[in-house]
Amino acid sequence: MESTTLARTGVISNLRALQAVISREWTIFMRYPSWIISLFIWPLIFPMAYLLTARAFSGPDNTGLLQFQAATGQSEYIGFIAIGTMIWMWQNVVLWNVGFALRNEQHRGTLESNWMAPTWRFAFLLGSSVPQLVSMLLMLGVSTLEYTLFFGVRFEGSLWLSLLVILFAIPPIYGLGFTFASLVITAREANAFVFLVRGVVMIFCGITYPIAVLPGWMQAIAAWLPQTYIIRAFRTAALSASSFDAIAPDLLMLALFGAFWLCLGYTIFKWMERRARQTGAIGQY
Repeated sequence: MESTTLARTGVISNLRALQAVISREWTIFMRYPSWIISLFIWPLIFPMAYLLTARAFSGPDNTGLLQFQAATGQSEYIGFIAIGTMIWMWQNVVLWNVGFALRNEQHRGTLESNWMAPTWRFAFLLGSSVPQLVSMLLMLGVSTLEYTLFFGVRFEGSLWLSLLVILFAIPPIYGLGFTFASLVITAREANAFVFLVRGVVMIFCGITYPIAVLPGWMQAIAAWLPQTYIIRAFRTAALSASSFDAIAPDLLMLALFGAFWLCLGYTIFKWMERRARQTGAIGQY
């Protein structure tokens, strides 16, 4: 009975610590309302170059779209590009915000003192991702509305299947962010790694072109990247009248990737936590 009470007390304390971190990060986010403006601007600016290029290549009479339709089975090339860039922006922001969450707190001079508190330390990382997830879901909603109003994208698919894809996309995207954050606190500077990861996603995951046009060895690499399945499933769910069976294989892969990256992220975090006790890395700027 006593052990059960202690365990329940420990869980409650961990949840309170998580709530405190979420509240702090949300307060910081709301103190800078200009950040919210970027949620409305970037979805319009970033895909514009790709959309104009695709429109130019399609030709005056859109004859170039025949090859696109043959490779993708879709005629909505604007929505095709918009969804790919939307997922890329989501992963990119997670790498910068969640990936640098502990490092930013170290810059503020609060990480070392908080690290000494007798609480669940993973709450520092998990709590910082919750407000960021809320802002990203807002960005996805804003992007969908803007693409419909300004670009004329016709999202003729299922809203519920699209939301299901987003739900399955959260674990691999944020699991990669957790893994990255744990490595950054040890390496201290990882800007080059961010550029590398987002470059790989841009090249291999087909954010602006179908995977089918890539060489075989590049398609093999794409098969090991969860963003490939997120983009493909989201396009299928949002742009076509396909059923659940059409995205089920991609959702299965996302579930496997999600479990892998979350476990890997937590494992590396625990390794970093043990290393911090031995080397004092948390206190080293």
